Amino acid sequence: MSDPMGTTRPVSITLDKQARVLRIGWADNHQSAYDIDALREACPCASCRGGHEFMGEAHDPDLLELKPLKHYEVEHLEISGNYALHISWDDGHDAGFYTWDYLRRISPD
Repeated sequence: MSDPMGTTRPVSITLDKQARVLRIGWADNHQSAYDIDALREACPCASCRGGHEFMGEAHDPDLLELKPLKHYEVEHLEISGNYALHISWDDGHDAGFYTWDYLRRISPD
């Protein structure tokens, strides 16, 4: 996805552990609020997706329809390069890199 204006770049990222929400403010003033449990179950890594053939935009989950089976906690959150958010989860999983494009596409707002 080409983004010459940089609109799919975050200007703010806030993890509210009490409300169990990750909030992202985007360069185009859009605001996204991601349920932590749904975000974990929407992990974009090949292992969570069931293989490389299930990766890509055509297989993006709908966070509003996801019904997480358990609660997850974010252990660590960091920006990876200029393109993604890397999240380490309390279940030991940390292979998913949530790119800005991916996060914007799955935004429930």
